[in-house]
Amino acid sequence: MERIAVIDFETTGISPGAGCRATEVAVVMLERGRIVERYQSLMNAGVPVPAFVAGLTGITTAMLRSAPPIARVMNEVAEFVGDTPMLAHNASFDQKFWDYELSQIGRSRSQRFACSMLLARRLMPSAPNHKLGTLTRWAGLPDTGTAHRAMADAEMAANLAQHLAGQLRQQGVNGVSHQLFCSLQKVPAAKIGEALKVYR
Repeated sequence: MERIAVIDFETTGISPGAGCRATEVAVVMLERGRIVERYQSLMNAGVPVPAFVAGLTGITTAMLRSAPPIARVMNEVAEFVGDTPMLAHNASFDQKFWDYELSQIGRSRSQRFACSMLLARRLMPSAPNHKLGTLTRWAGLPDTGTAHRAMADAEMAANLAQHLAGQLRQQGVNGVSHQLFCSLQKVPAAKIGEALKVYR
């Protein structure tokens, strides 16, 4: 599989906007089945962290006061990612924050996002649920650290992506790629077996 940028954001809420911003970002570069590069940073957008979110992530408003400005971090991580195809777990969440925060610095995304959660729903239907931590434990993948911190979650998603790619190869699928991930995640779960026949 080609080089893929696996991203995770921690944020102050669900939908990006003036009162809801990213607080941390991490990206790991997957290449030839392993993580070859990493980027991680807290970032200060001047927005307070709600108590519930601080309890979940461990990221507090006080921690962000000494973090670099969000514009600097987003420019750095955008340069790090470049036009590499992207993947996230529950990608609709990370994609909307990526797009919003890029727009705040006058940049935009050119590449597609694959979603390991949508893929897992199709390729790991017997898992107890399709939360990242559950899938990691259920599949026996490495413990990468504290959940709900960007680097640990990005590494978990990268490991899961590799596991999903391995499952596809075991089913006789040739040419596992980011484009294939993007195609399969749109296939209704009930029809995934039929869809995979095309790629064997």
